[in-house]
Amino acid sequence: MVTVAETNKFSGANPGYTKTNVDINGHVAAMTRESFSDVDTEQKLHPNEGFGTYKKVSDDPLTVEYTLKDPQWSDGNKIDKADMMLWWSELSGYANDASEDGKTGKDYFSIAGSTDILGSTDKPKFSEDGKTMTVTWGKKNADWEIAFDPNSLMPAHVVAKKAGMSEDELLKVLEDQKKGDPKSPQKQPELEKIGKAWDTSFNFTSTPDDKDVLVSNGPYKIDTVVENNSVTLKKNENYKGDKRGKLDEITLRTIGDATAQIQALRNGEVDIMQPGNVNKDTMDQVKQIENVNVQQGDQLAYDHVDLNFGADTFKDKSVRDAFLKTIPRQQILDQLIKPVKEDAQVLNSQMFVSSQGEPYEKAVEKNDAKNLYGEVDIDGAKKLLGGKTPTVRILYNNGNPQRVDTFQLIKESAEKAGFKVEDLGDPNWSEKLPDGDYDASLYGWVSPGVGTEMLSQIFKTGGGGNYNKYSNADVDKLVDEARSNLDESSRNDQIADIDKHTFEDAYGLPLFQSVGYVATSDKIAGVDKYQPNQTGVFWNVSEWSRK
Repeated sequence: MVTVAETNKFSGANPGYTKTNVDINGHVAAMTRESFSDVDTEQKLHPNEGFGTYKKVSDDPLTVEYTLKDPQWSDGNKIDKADMMLWWSELSGYANDASEDGKTGKDYFSIAGSTDILGSTDKPKFSEDGKTMTVTWGKKNADWEIAFDPNSLMPAHVVAKKAGMSEDELLKVLEDQKKGDPKSPQKQPELEKIGKAWDTSFNFTSTPDDKDVLVSNGPYKIDTVVENNSVTLKKNENYKGDKRGKLDEITLRTIGDATAQIQALRNGEVDIMQPGNVNKDTMDQVKQIENVNVQQGDQLAYDHVDLNFGADTFKDKSVRDAFLKTIPRQQILDQLIKPVKEDAQVLNSQMFVSSQGEPYEKAVEKNDAKNLYGEVDIDGAKKLLGGKTPTVRILYNNGNPQRVDTFQLIKESAEKAGFKVEDLGDPNWSEKLPDGDYDASLYGWVSPGVGTEMLSQIFKTGGGGNYNKYSNADVDKLVDEARSNLDESSRNDQIADIDKHTFEDAYGLPLFQSVGYVATSDKIAGVDKYQPNQTGVFWNVSEWSRK
């Protein structure tokens, strides 16, 4: 058995769903879900042939064949045509017909990502045995190799049961679904039942009575969940892939405070810790523990403040501008990050982090972030406010000491310019983020390390992760162009243009690239290479063992 300390609380087995798209749920998915490819520590894709194979059979139109090997769910059900069709349906948004304002039509699956990769595809065609699915795109897409995200692969036979139908009935509904058209929305009640079951059936904070929702196709499966405390996974004996786990059991324990994580590591209560935020005290304390190995690196993640375009406070760009001028980014960096990483710098891009090198530097040259918000400008903020004293309610995780400190520094500075800053700190902040009942949010984004889905998910009008209701027609156009551009260099130029727009629109501000840190008991083997993306230490969980 191995125990890993986690910062956040487990809330569900479907991290592809908007309201359960948090890191710990994704970490569980990394152990319980597989797809056609994996990502290594250099952010390079590798085919996962234990699950199946894929091959591009045409460039124009872009056409890809996906063939299942022989994967199955942990309850013995084969992964089949119904699973693939459900997977495609939610990720393509084929039937979605919601208007931009959400007043007419609907989106049938509440996915945390975007439908941009598969959005132009036709209904898939299947081989007679149902094991090969052929997908044809209506336009080129740079991310076609990562179209089928493992986080969103849910068992069709379970979803069907929860929707009150058989798996065959579910498959027929999906095969017969009508193409969505926001200009002429149509009701598809049976599809709506399936979407609701996909959204809600896998959300649980303690061990569910219905074990159907625990099925897995990865090397491990969820066994027990203790509310607000832990989730324990056991080896999936029905696993058919190439990455069979060596351990019998893995437990993720929620310990929100890094100091408490360190104490648990010192006492042997946990074997691995990877705190979301790292300070010098954390590092110094860990170094004093004997028999612990440490990996450190730059995460593909950054902390940021986003302004809510749907809130009355920030409808006026001059008020957004004024607030951003007060954010003490250098002070935040100096107090919270430089003690850990001496050469850390304020981050000046929403699209790239500094460790990405040339793309980051080019974006910074173009976006004018340093001139706009390089220094705190209280007088400039006061001038823009013209005597007004707007209230800014900031949502953040007050169970995270680094975010608490960041909030306090922002509050002190903004109030000098006349803003009234209200504390909406909440340990359940992630559940409140999609609801939009705040003026600004303070949190971190972690990149999967590959692909451009972030552009659509976060910055495009109506994106699944566009929680702050940002909308710019030029950005929407650039997002579409970038996501269909197969040339990396010109695509990065387009992404830099998007970056420039976000600063011109006073979208919010990036603060700093996060420092990554993993501490592991030397009794554990296999945890020896730092993974900077959102999968973190779990990227090679099948290789872990206890010495």
